[in-house]
Amino acid sequence: MGKKLSGRDLIKLGFPKNNSINITLGQINRYQRKRTKPQILKEAKKVLQNPENYKGDGVWGKIAESLLDPVNVKMNTLNSIRAPFQIFGENEIDERAKYQLYDALKLPIAVQGALMPDAHVGYGLPIGGVLATNNAVIPYGVGVDIGCRMSLSIYPIPVSYLKGKRHQLENILSEHTKFGMYETHKIKVDNEIFSRSEFKEIPLVKRLKDKAYKQLGTSGGGNHFVEFGTVTITDQNNEWNLPLGEYIGVLAHSGSRGLGANIA
Repeated sequence: MGKKLSGRDLIKLGFPKNNSINITLGQINRYQRKRTKPQILKEAKKVLQNPENYKGDGVWGKIAESLLDPVNVKMNTLNSIRAPFQIFGENEIDERAKYQLYDALKLPIAVQGALMPDAHVGYGLPIGGVLATNNAVIPYGVGVDIGCRMSLSIYPIPVSYLKGKRHQLENILSEHTKFGMYETHKIKVDNEIFSRSEFKEIPLVKRLKDKAYKQLGTSGGGNHFVEFGTVTITDQNNEWNLPLGEYIGVLAHSGSRGLGANIA
């Protein structure tokens, strides 16, 4: 994208000093990396002048919405001093992600913050960022990565299994779950999902089928994890139709090629 676009560039263009700037920088960073800075500013000016024309647009739609229905934060509600924070892998993190955290740390409700090594620009708070708050909840505080999800798998295994055979579960996770952007299975793993019609009817998906075989069950790169523990079912009318009791569960945060949300 050549010289990086900054919030100052958008303010000079006429953007209001509110959350629309963070949203614009996030969308541009995600979808407009290959375009030059002058090209982006030219298009951004059109959106600024007529945001109603861009509602529903795949790239500029969120920006248009933020301009039409802005969320303003009065500067006199922010503290002058940031709450304590820590940054892991600071040299690898985009400056804009840092400044998103810096602003959030001045909120009166902020207690402490942190940035993980894979942090990048989100909406309001950076993805890979953590903000501890006092007696407050921030709905949709961070942006979402494409395809990332949380999934819970529940297995009909006695909870007592965790006491005597925890090491076996640890070995299963380490041997069968691949982490990292380029980690794949060396042996093709078959699954009923590959018999779905999409792999025959959609050309792009059809071409990626062999790649999907190797990536099934992997968790991708970034701040993804897998852990196991106890799941307690207390509602008789639960969505899994399981009897009340305790079960072994596996919780996974994975990327677009991750574990999927299976209930076993």
